[in-house]
Amino acid sequence: MMKRVRKMVLPVVVLMMLAFFYPLLGNAQADPGCDPMEPGCPVDGGVLFLVAAGIGLGAKKIFKKEEDK
Repeated sequence: MMKRVRKMVLPVVVLMMLAFFYPLLGNAQADPGCDPMEPGCPVDGGVLFLVAAGIGLGAKKIFKKEEDK
């Protein structure tokens, strides 16, 4: 019983510690030469992942509909 609890609690504690200390390591600053309204300004990486996830879900639904026919 104790081994099972230790096996479950240890990863959770490690992940919580990483989640707490990781933001303290980041010192990112915005590029002062980039105006967000200019078309040449790069899109944030998180937005690209959301777009890719949306495309993936749409493709999955299309292929699932084709299999059901």
